[in-house]
Amino acid sequence: MNIPSELKYTKDHEWIRIDGDIATVGITDFAQGELGDIVYVEVETLDETLEKDEVFGSVEAVKTVSDLFLPLSGEIIEFNELLEDEPEKVNTDPYGDGWMIKIKTNDASEIDSLMSEADYKELIGV
Repeated sequence: MNIPSELKYTKDHEWIRIDGDIATVGITDFAQGELGDIVYVEVETLDETLEKDEVFGSVEAVKTVSDLFLPLSGEIIEFNELLEDEPEKVNTDPYGDGWMIKIKTNDASEIDSLMSEADYKELIGV
């Protein structure tokens, strides 16, 4: 299972790549594996400012639909439009082409509440 050490993680199985005040967000390799074949990613919160842990969208797999939770407060500034036609990128490349949104964070102190690679491995039992 792929769990990159340079990323941060949430208990809801999102990953976060921080670059200044911009954070790229997706779901982890573990999450996509649990969901199965992803057929649709919906984000209707583009250009909205949301608080940490609010629902920013959903991911639909053959088996289920799952909410996506914002790992950091901020404005959703970009949606990965590649996922409109190729939602399976979340399965095949969750940390690359399968990213979901970019947010402009507004509270850098929230980064401290995110999980490290080691913390996330402990959460999922690997």
